[in-house]
Amino acid sequence: MNISDVAKRTGLTNKAIRFYEEKGLVTPPLRSENGYRRYDARHIEELTLLRQARQVGFNLDECREMVQLFNNPQRHSADVKKRTLQKVAEIENHIAELNRMRTRLLTLAEQCPGDDSADCPIINNLAGCCAGKK
Repeated sequence: MNISDVAKRTGLTNKAIRFYEEKGLVTPPLRSENGYRRYDARHIEELTLLRQARQVGFNLDECREMVQLFNNPQRHSADVKKRTLQKVAEIENHIAELNRMRTRLLTLAEQCPGDDSADCPIINNLAGCCAGKK
C-alpha cells in the first residue's frame, strides 16, 4: 500500500507519516524497486496508535514508548496502564494550572473598570506595579 492509501486509512497527512518515520516512531517501511515506500497492516496500526496517542496528549517520546510497547509481545498491560495514569496525572495538573490562570484573569478583569482611562489594574498587576503608578 502506498503513502496516500495509508494517509486515508489513518487520518494522517503524508507529511505527518513521513515525519513519524523520520523521527523513528514507526517501523521503517520497505521500499519497492522504484524507491517508493511500501506499507502494510502493521504500519496502519502503528500510525493509528500514534494519531490517537497524540490526540489524548502524549508527546513524541511518549508515543515512541507506546509504539514500542505495542510492538513488544512481552509487554505487560500494567506498564501501559501505569504510563496512561501518569499522563492523566499530568493532564490533571495542567487543568489545575489552567484553572488558577483563569481565576487570576477573572479577578484582574473584575478589578478593571474597562473604560476610556489609561489606568488599568490588569496591566499594573501584570507589570508588578501599584494601582495608579506609571
